Amino acid sequence: MGDSPVSGGLPGTLPTEIVIVTGMSGAGRSTAARALEDLDWFVVDNLPPGLLPTMIDLAGRTHGAVPRVAAVVDVRSMAFTQDLLTMLEELRHRGIAARVMFLEADDDALVRRFEAVRRRHPLQGEGRITDGINEEREVLRTIRGDADLVVDTSDLNVHQLKAKVISHFQGDSEEQLRGNVVSFGYKYGLPVDADLVIDCRFLPNPHWIPDLRPLTGQDAAVREYVLAQRGAKELLDAYTEVLRLLVPGYLREGKHYLTLAVGCTGGKHRSVALAEQLGSRLADEGVEVQVDHRDLGRE
Repeated sequence: MGDSPVSGGLPGTLPTEIVIVTGMSGAGRSTAARALEDLDWFVVDNLPPGLLPTMIDLAGRTHGAVPRVAAVVDVRSMAFTQDLLTMLEELRHRGIAARVMFLEADDDALVRRFEAVRRRHPLQGEGRITDGINEEREVLRTIRGDADLVVDTSDLNVHQLKAKVISHFQGDSEEQLRGNVVSFGYKYGLPVDADLVIDCRFLPNPHWIPDLRPLTGQDAAVREYVLAQRGAKELLDAYTEVLRLLVPGYLREGKHYLTLAVGCTGGKHRSVALAEQLGSRLADEGVEVQVDHRDLGRE
């Protein structure tokens, strides 16, 4: 007998997980793809968006031998945004949930990377690299806004990016939310991949206490000082309640990744202490969480 029909007319057993890897040229799509391959995902590079249903059809014919599929899609495909959005909507109508991972980086990092390998940006034409970057950002604006996971690679080397991708997808489950709590310093800029940002600069700064200045928020003395300040516990309690509402809501809407950024002036004391606390509280709520301190050590 032939293959059994499934939703939307695609034959066989559909992959249980489908991820679209896209984003800015030079932001690390190939590295992310290799990380997924290391986790035994079946990865197709430079796939035109119109071939997404065909690829999923072929994976389905393996009768479960290819349960996790990733497609790397870039801006070189003609009518990229429209085609990809159309294909994603078509898959949703067929009951197939494909998630989008968007790789991002700031202009300076992208320019450095293109210059280091002496490559032209695919959209720069007769202009400068920055012209191509600006055009690409505009083309990808809608895709970035709809992405399930945005990863900022500006300050990541190849090994760090690979580790971050693996941390997001290793043992991935459709029923679980993965959280990343990031402390940062406002003077170094906001994390571009943050879903939520918490400003804790209203708390007294340990920087102005000589005994605490050389320490960090990971040290007990700083942690105890920060948590003893008026408003610190209330802030943690309030955001814990917000997260209790958001987590099941995100899962209902098919969002499986949450990046929560906690900022203070330099990213050394207050934000580090509170990020550690929020990470612990998220873990208590059943969220698989990773805590990173972006700017620790920069001062």
